[in-house]
Amino acid sequence: MKSWRFIFLLVLILIGGVIANTWTYRGEAHVVRKELKDFPSQVGAWQKAGGDQIIDAETMTVLRASDYVLRDYKSPQGTANFYVGYYATQRDGATYHSPLNCLPGSGWVMNNPGKLTITPANGSAPFEANRYLIESGATKSILVYWYQGRGRRVASEYWGKVYTVLDSVKLRRSDAAMVRVVVPVSGSEDKALQTAADFAANAAVVLPEYVPD
Repeated sequence: MKSWRFIFLLVLILIGGVIANTWTYRGEAHVVRKELKDFPSQVGAWQKAGGDQIIDAETMTVLRASDYVLRDYKSPQGTANFYVGYYATQRDGATYHSPLNCLPGSGWVMNNPGKLTITPANGSAPFEANRYLIESGATKSILVYWYQGRGRRVASEYWGKVYTVLDSVKLRRSDAAMVRVVVPVSGSEDKALQTAADFAANAAVVLPEYVPD
């Protein structure tokens, strides 16, 4: 019995080694996508306000994003700051960073954590995003963010990582993005939350062209 167990484990190790070497040799599957700099200036009722914001070189050495967009949008509802950090592969250690790690280091306090259901404006399947009230001095904003890629939109960073491992095996893909929407609170927090949800619902329709399913 012990010898059979040993042989079984040995076979599994050999098969695992062959698969791992094959993945390394074949590399990531190629996906077709548009660059985020070409993300539409008009998203539903939302219009781009000003030029794209540039992330400094020091910050980029930490983010290590393959592509990103950072810009403001305006609509009759208000304003929204929009960021997408896309990673073509996460095999080399580059991966998305949670705002929970980045924003507190910039002086923001994270309050009132919760989840927000986003229903894309085209009526496709709803998904959950994270939501926070963030504060820095007298400034308050609503933060909404989620992780997207390979046909999934998830709020949990943990499950995002789990799916990355599974899809790396099944699809030979580990590409993904972190999507973030920030809306200033100028009146009620509920109104700012609705504004963030509206922008996210419209942006979600277009995102798969830039963060492939």
